[in-house]
Amino acid sequence: MRNFIKNFAQDESGATAIEYGLIAALMAVIIIAGIGLIGDNLSTKFGEIADAIGGAGGAAEGG
Repeated sequence: MRNFIKNFAQDESGATAIEYGLIAALMAVIIIAGIGLIGDNLSTKFGEIADAIGGAGGAAEGG
């Protein structure tokens, strides 16, 4: 019983697993935030491109 308690107290594998879990969660939050920012920027850029293409096509047809 004494050896079991001694081994249990010295076992750090649970702490390591928790650390890896926290790191993975932090990375997920960073990735989700980054994708949100990139998505907003891409949406704006594609809107600008669509306006430019639509304006160019409308001018050619109307002229």
